Amino acid sequence: MTITTFSAFKSRNYRLYFLGQSVSLIGTWMQKTAVSWVVYSLTHSKFMLGLTLFATMFPSFLFSFVGGVISDRYNRYKVLLLTQIISMVQAILMTLLIFSKHYTVWEILSLSVLLGIVNAFDVPARQSLVYEMVDDKKNLPNALALNSSMVNLSRLIGPGIAGLVIEKFGDDVCFGLNALSFVAVIISLLLMRLPAFVPKLHPKNIMGEIREGLLYVRKTPDISSVLGMLALISLFVLPFSTLIPVYAKDIFHGTASTFGVIDSVIGLGAFTGAIFLASLKPGTRLRKILAINTFVFGFGIALFSHTTFYPLALVFAAIGAFGMMSQITISNTLIQTAVDPSMRGRVVSIYAMAFFGMQPLGGLIIGFVSQHIGVQNTMLAEGMVAVGIGCLHVYYLKKRKSKRNPVPILRKQPADTTIPV
Repeated sequence: MTITTFSAFKSRNYRLYFLGQSVSLIGTWMQKTAVSWVVYSLTHSKFMLGLTLFATMFPSFLFSFVGGVISDRYNRYKVLLLTQIISMVQAILMTLLIFSKHYTVWEILSLSVLLGIVNAFDVPARQSLVYEMVDDKKNLPNALALNSSMVNLSRLIGPGIAGLVIEKFGDDVCFGLNALSFVAVIISLLLMRLPAFVPKLHPKNIMGEIREGLLYVRKTPDISSVLGMLALISLFVLPFSTLIPVYAKDIFHGTASTFGVIDSVIGLGAFTGAIFLASLKPGTRLRKILAINTFVFGFGIALFSHTTFYPLALVFAAIGAFGMMSQITISNTLIQTAVDPSMRGRVVSIYAMAFFGMQPLGGLIIGFVSQHIGVQNTMLAEGMVAVGIGCLHVYYLKKRKSKRNPVPILRKQPADTTIPV
């Protein structure tokens, strides 16, 4: 199992990337936790929590196509290095703002918008560059699953640390540690030895390449179906995380540490799911796993929704997060292994739009709905939507299987012969 689970670590560049990103992502989750806590403490508004998610993610939605084209046109390594440096500058500005003690929610949201724009260029370059970091391409699914485990291990550790730091040292220290964490990923990128970049001719302009990418996705059902399901999950289900501060503060009557614990437990469930996916043997039917885990995701958060016994609620949150992991990791793996290399950046940008772009819109919807039917009923509804999307996955699997194994049409023939056509 160990060899299968960590086979991507055979590649030196990927090892460096993994180590650097691991440190940086812990800081990123610390900042996400701190932003949510600061905004809710200032406003006590569920809608503002949704707006915070919107401010961070919607700019990524708007600029993702451009980011994808840039990733296909230019040196992805240099693009990634630049986005990490700008992200560090954003983190420093956020730290100085909070340290000043004279800030408004709108100033925090403005810096969140800046980060969202940077992410529009960062995600296509980073996801596409992973392909180049892995020497043996058979280890690509393992590398993508390890990426997810890295994200969710940081989600497990980051919020818990953030809760403690906020209580013991203050918000500004939490933001400052995130700024410092970018040093690790920048150093890891500088230490990499990647093949020399060979520029290619691009006769079409940016809009032409965007249209080419959209047409490619539309004509590739194995990719478009995955993206469609992910978009639905991102719009209606993944924004459940925006309601967690409300559960921590109002339902479980806790503090910033309670919020950090719940977020960390969600990270634990997702990390376990990512390790499970990394341990799958080559040739495993990933689409079937995706369908099953969509049901796990839905039932997990549905059970969490109305559970008021805190320890049991944490168990349900972890179960839901285990299923959630497949939405991100398997979708990414199916796309990365099926896409034409010349389209990788653009298709990854559409994946980023489906994942990051729909969540802010969903965050606004969930924030609005929760004001009218309550947080717990909203969470229950999100779980049921996930179950419905799981049914769509099953339907697509059956449809795909029937196309590969069509039922023979029988025609009556003279005498005693019957020939399938």
